[in-house]
Amino acid sequence: MEFILPKPLFSTKKKSFKKQRKKNRSLICFFNKLHQNNYFMQIKFPLSLLSATLICFTAFSQASYKVAKTFPIKSSGGWDYIAVNNGKVYVSHGTQVNILNEKTGDSIGVIEGTTGVHGIAFDNDLHRGYTSNGRLNNVFVFDLSSNKVLNQIATGENPDAISFEPFSKKIITCNGRSKSLSVIDPQKNTVIATIDLDGKPEEAVSDGKGKLFVNLEDKSQIAEVDMKNYKVLNRWPIAPGESATGLALDKKTNRLFAGCDNKMLIVADATNGKVITSVPIGDGCDGVVFDPKNDLVFASCGEGIMTVIKEKDANHFAVAQTVSTQPSARTIALDLENNTLFLPAATLAPADPNATTRRRSFVPDSFKVLVVKE
Repeated sequence: MEFILPKPLFSTKKKSFKKQRKKNRSLICFFNKLHQNNYFMQIKFPLSLLSATLICFTAFSQASYKVAKTFPIKSSGGWDYIAVNNGKVYVSHGTQVNILNEKTGDSIGVIEGTTGVHGIAFDNDLHRGYTSNGRLNNVFVFDLSSNKVLNQIATGENPDAISFEPFSKKIITCNGRSKSLSVIDPQKNTVIATIDLDGKPEEAVSDGKGKLFVNLEDKSQIAEVDMKNYKVLNRWPIAPGESATGLALDKKTNRLFAGCDNKMLIVADATNGKVITSVPIGDGCDGVVFDPKNDLVFASCGEGIMTVIKEKDANHFAVAQTVSTQPSARTIALDLENNTLFLPAATLAPADPNATTRRRSFVPDSFKVLVVKE
């Protein structure tokens, strides 16, 4: 029997992951050599000391993400999704999309007139970007170099999340009010299909093989959509999860990750809809992303935390870290190239005791993008 210490996920110190892994491997070899030579018996190695060592190394399994810096944005209004593409951060905000340099946070462009904008998607082959404009019930098509709006495409009512679907090479909008998907042909700049969902779509992810998965927020279900024939194949319940919003997919293990309103992340099998497990997260989740390089799920929660979840294997998951962000930081984007996350947020104004709703206003000029890194 060999003494195998737990494999670390991240270092809690400022050393790089690779350096920490190398150090840990050296110590593992040290313990194994001691055992092979019966040194534990010869020197009566205290079991309590070995246990303490194992506990110490288990601590290294905790992730070490934190807010590294912030990018202030000088514009007004609410916001929703944020997206990253080719070194640029696209931030929905009020009636425009602010475009920032990913490394410096400098403003490098604005797309104006996107009233009620929710999300941004990209077709890099065509060098085009797309914004879903909820109050206009349409999509703007813009040039990725000049940011000039080239076209407008009518969709269903209140287009919310928007994405490029790689199998069909189409742009998909989740239309909240009309409870449907609009399928846009980017070559023709027109809607070629409308898919009725019988539920409010919140976010969609593709497996790249012809299946699209959509959170139906008001039904607490995930819809499986055939992108070959543009029709719904299945609607899977996600109990005990409720009112799912953010959605991500591990294409390798076929696991769907749905961030729910009742402080849990549901893990479901993308092949049959079976709920595998649930993991506790923060309140007010509106964004979930997956890092396939490190097998990590990130759930951004409006209460002011980001939950980092480790996928140990297809059926086992555990919280690796709870990162303090900022109240209202509920949506998220991940740049896989440099392992950086972006979360928009603003400072909440003091609660109004005479307010008739729970919605809080924000301090003027406090809008920013939080940059989260290891």
